[in-house]
Amino acid sequence: MIPALGGSDPFKGIGLLDLAGVKEWLFCPGMLFQSRGKWWGDRGARPRPHEGLDLLLYQDQEGRILRLTEATAVQAVFDGVVVGIIPDFLGRSVIVEHASREESVGRVYAIYAHIRPMTGISPGTDVRRGDRIAVIALPDRAPFPMAPHLHLSIAWSARPIPEDQFNWNTIGVSNALVLMDPLRVVACPHRLLGKGDPACVAL
Repeated sequence: MIPALGGSDPFKGIGLLDLAGVKEWLFCPGMLFQSRGKWWGDRGARPRPHEGLDLLLYQDQEGRILRLTEATAVQAVFDGVVVGIIPDFLGRSVIVEHASREESVGRVYAIYAHIRPMTGISPGTDVRRGDRIAVIALPDRAPFPMAPHLHLSIAWSARPIPEDQFNWNTIGVSNALVLMDPLRVVACPHRLLGKGDPACVAL
């Protein structure tokens, strides 16, 4: 059960990223929640199902297919408080615990990964829906070529999770966290592309 988050309805459209003119998000095979394959490199199998959603490609109002860049700003999905910032293999991950009107039904965490936090964003920082919290990281230290993108995980927990328990080696298999499909929480127009689509082949 997802608790009511601070009286806000889920974001619609482009609320997650500070972009103008987005018509719809485009997803290649491997970008969606629980995907078992990669969308980059050899397109082989992932070591475990995808813990979230990878946002990279979108179509604008003129029909052009565009990519996120390292200048793209990431916004908070709901009101909440930053409870942790942890490293990931492309940048940093910011973990935000989102306010609930009903603490008895647990807490929802949004994990924004492969980003560079804005100055002033640190554990304990209060954020409001729409606040800029980071920009997309340039994956210059990745072990393989990969386009800049935002990974978003949404997780529910019956109790508060200490920062030291958020680790990318365990997030997907943690007994304390229940991962949810971000597309069910962050509503946005989207379309799934085929693996042979030129936009996916070029990644």
